[in-house]
Amino acid sequence: MALNTEINLADLTGQFRGLNLSEPETWPAAPRVLFAVLAAAVVLVLGWQFYWSARFDELDRQRQEQESLKQAYQSKVAQVANLDALREQKKQVEQRVALLERQLPNKAEMDALLADVNHAGVARGLQFELFKPQGAVIKPYFAEIPVNLRVTGRYHEVAQFNADVAALSRIVSMQNLQLANTKEGGMSMEAVAMAYRALDPDEQAAQRKAAAAAAAAKAGGAK
Repeated sequence: MALNTEINLADLTGQFRGLNLSEPETWPAAPRVLFAVLAAAVVLVLGWQFYWSARFDELDRQRQEQESLKQAYQSKVAQVANLDALREQKKQVEQRVALLERQLPNKAEMDALLADVNHAGVARGLQFELFKPQGAVIKPYFAEIPVNLRVTGRYHEVAQFNADVAALSRIVSMQNLQLANTKEGGMSMEAVAMAYRALDPDEQAAQRKAAAAAAAAKAGGAK
């Protein structure tokens, strides 16, 4: 068996000697088979490099796009299924906003609101040592009017005053409360009574202009 292997190997090697590259049809079988295998391998490699690789990349891209469209479709279907509930929520929010807007006085009604806060303290027997409204702070949808105040009285009178302010028909919140005992056995309270009012037409126009300018600046910066 060893002798046959050596003879076959020598015969196979001999087939590759003296090949005429310009006349491959005259080659023995072994070189032609090897050349055919190498040519097929080169064709497959080049085909993968210049054709199939791009096709597979395109296929992956289309699969990803299909998955994205599928998720968007499922999201839209869920929104449609919840459309009635979303409409009801929108209606409830609009009603709450309308209720809050009715609780906001306009600029002309602010003096009456501040007077109500003062009268609430006087009615409880409190002594006002400070009652100083500050300038309005304009917010996107309303204005804040802080009122620095300091009152003295008995503990339950101070507590009832805070309860009365919270019960006003207009929105007033007590902030930054500081309580201290007085020498007379009573209590003093310093706080900021934050009142709120609706914006007048000029203020609303200024807010819309400022919002539009900010949006334009943001859009310009994103380019």
